[in-house]
Amino acid sequence: MGKKEFIKYLDKFSNERVRIRITVENGKVVDIVVQYETLIEGKWVAIVRYDCAHGFLHRDVIYPNGDKEKQVIEFDSLEVALTYAEQDFKDRWEFYKNRYLKKLKK
Repeated sequence: MGKKEFIKYLDKFSNERVRIRITVENGKVVDIVVQYETLIEGKWVAIVRYDCAHGFLHRDVIYPNGDKEKQVIEFDSLEVALTYAEQDFKDRWEFYKNRYLKKLKK
């Protein structure tokens, strides 16, 4: 079993990043975690995460109070899900961040 973990930055200021962990067995992706994080007051904060915890692929929307909203996601393979999650964060990180910050202010 091989595990890879790395970080990709989404903006030129390095305040927005995606943390990626991939587990591969026999050449096949068997587990993924793709998490969008933003820097708030000097701390990295998880905002949205795609993962296979609990035995199924889902997206967790994480709120400032610690609550999580799970949304089941279905793809033909985890490779496709990995690509989708990365692109989702590239395209929508500003939306996710603004929604989180609005909840933080309440």
